[in-house]
Amino acid sequence: MRRIKQILLVAFGLLPFCSNGQTYFTTTEYGLSVGASQYFGDLNEHYGFNTLSPAYGAFIRKHLNAYISVKICGAASSLSYDDKYNTNPFEKQRNLNFGTDLYEGTLQAEFNFFKFVTGNDDYRFTPYLTGGIGAFYYNPYTTYRGVKYYLKDIGTEGQNNGYENRKYSNFAMCFPVGAGIKYWMRAGLNLSLEIADRFTTTDYIDDVSTTYVDMTSADSKNISPITKALADRSQEQGGVALGRPGKQRGNNSSFDQYLTATFSVSWHFTTYRCPQALKYDMIRTY
Repeated sequence: MRRIKQILLVAFGLLPFCSNGQTYFTTTEYGLSVGASQYFGDLNEHYGFNTLSPAYGAFIRKHLNAYISVKICGAASSLSYDDKYNTNPFEKQRNLNFGTDLYEGTLQAEFNFFKFVTGNDDYRFTPYLTGGIGAFYYNPYTTYRGVKYYLKDIGTEGQNNGYENRKYSNFAMCFPVGAGIKYWMRAGLNLSLEIADRFTTTDYIDDVSTTYVDMTSADSKNISPITKALADRSQEQGGVALGRPGKQRGNNSSFDQYLTATFSVSWHFTTYRCPQALKYDMIRTY
């Protein structure tokens, strides 16, 4: 009989905690992001920010604890650059340019410097580090005499003329590495600012990587005039053509990169379930 009384006391004691309308948040949050992206590579070796482009994304973040979370992201942006922004005489004479739409999916881990718990005033803010792995789609193009040409199948570096090892895919891997700041504005609503560089596994985001090939010999008679025109655009600037066979066109000592800076808004769904730890603590008091 005494045991039954103890159980009833516990049950009635829990009612105020379960029915007072207190809000608890799930460990999963959903977010949207907006920001900018910038390409770095053979046409932008000096890390210029002349061609910032809008970037948009959505993500799901799962909090493993107050310090570590994982995030699945999908994003869309565009990248571009033009030799006209360079100050190096060779690069300006080279006169190449490109643009591409980019679609990306990544899996990232986040490591908070401080404890972060939405809705808890003691743990409202933290800087964090992020790193992960992903894949992206790209398809470089340029405009010549008012016409847009996609460059991958044109073979500007001899891909269709005996240099099959220079062929590349429209898909590549990326490895985001960066840092950010998190802050919950109100319970369940979080803000964050993140800057992350994407190291990639391709040197052809810009369709430029190695050397010029011979586009004028008898063996190259089947090469289309468009391929020849887009492989070496230096004569559009006047002066001597740069496109001598074997002469450097790009720098294949490193892969291309792109940087993203994004501002995000994210939210948690709410739950009114009594925390299990609270139940167990109360039971242990009897």
